[in-house]
Amino acid sequence: MTLTGRTQLKIWLVLVVVFVLGGVTGAALTGLLRSRASSDRNESREQRFEKMRQDLNLDDQQTTAVRAILDETRNEYRALRSELRPRFDEPRLKARAKIRALLKPDQQTKFDAMVAQQDAEHNEGQKPRR
Repeated sequence: MTLTGRTQLKIWLVLVVVFVLGGVTGAALTGLLRSRASSDRNESREQRFEKMRQDLNLDDQQTTAVRAILDETRNEYRALRSELRPRFDEPRLKARAKIRALLKPDQQTKFDAMVAQQDAEHNEGQKPRR
């Protein structure tokens, strides 16, 4: 092997090492960001629940029932995640109807406004929901 051949081999080895290290670093950062995003979603979900509980002034029975409905619905969403997005509409609307049925008339008005705001925030740049 000539000196030029050795130099080319070293260059190729360095490039391969840099490429492999880049891939490993990218995979590690992706995993970190995904776990952080999941944690942020859980905190955000709990903050929204607390805001709804406070804004609607839910009593203990309503709080327990609403939390159970939301937990049940979250599990339904997980089961449907592999299917097309339109399949998500049914459980979401069903949960909202169940929660709304638990509320007093003044709470229903506040709940409807909260739902409309959540839909608007969620659908920015997306097709509007029914």
